[in-house]
Amino acid sequence: MSSYHFPFLLTEVELSCVIESISTINPRIEWKKITSGGPSYVYFDKKIYGDLENRAVIREPATLLITNATRSDTAKYRCEVTAAEDQKAFDEILIDLVVRVKPVVPKCSVPKSVPLGKSAELSCVEEEGFPKSRYQWFKNMEEIPDDPKTSVKFFNSSYTLSTETGTLKFISVRKEDAGEYYCRAKNDAGHTQCAPQKMEVYDIDIVGIILGVLVVVVVLLCITVGICCAYKQGYFSSQQQTGNNYKVPAKGDGVDYVRTEDEGDFRHKSSFVI
Repeated sequence: MSSYHFPFLLTEVELSCVIESISTINPRIEWKKITSGGPSYVYFDKKIYGDLENRAVIREPATLLITNATRSDTAKYRCEVTAAEDQKAFDEILIDLVVRVKPVVPKCSVPKSVPLGKSAELSCVEEEGFPKSRYQWFKNMEEIPDDPKTSVKFFNSSYTLSTETGTLKFISVRKEDAGEYYCRAKNDAGHTQCAPQKMEVYDIDIVGIILGVLVVVVVLLCITVGICCAYKQGYFSSQQQTGNNYKVPAKGDGVDYVRTEDEGDFRHKSSFVI
């Protein structure tokens, strides 16, 4: 037996192990899955083992049928046949299985609006496809070339595009860069794309910003002058007279004054003595 390589796109995979001529009535048949961690039994003693226990069956005499194949089934599979009563008592076949998975809809991020002359970054990510997805970006239904200098339409654009990471970076956005963008993820199993998203490019009104700042400064200055004038006019004085203030008269010689309950009312305590 020899080695084969089978790339599969379907969810059902058939690994053939054909026994052409044999004298032994009940040969021993085993299937093993070989990964970086070493070999493990898939079929032994007429039973399915491992993660294929509920997803695989044996078709007589020795074909292995895998249903609902996933990316994790990618590995080398070895069919071993032992026929004790034959001249060649042992033989095997090695099959290299690669399960290809179509990409799912990628996650795309496109800024809604970007200032003229500023940088912008658009991203596209898809992680389910196998082999690993590569990416394409489109603007207004037209593919964006990897190098803008190779296209007359995009010649004046300043951007970098990575087909491996799915990142589209504009170094300095122009008015012409506004439009609808979407990304496509693709591999040998197929391709999918995200919905278009619109990116707008707007001018920065420098004159308007300067005038706004000047207005704020003038308003703050007027408030400051008003507060200073109010202080000078005494509107913020902390000492205010409330009620009548009385001053006790000076006490003469030989005279005592007694203060009554009514404030400010005094009477003699003793008479003058001459």
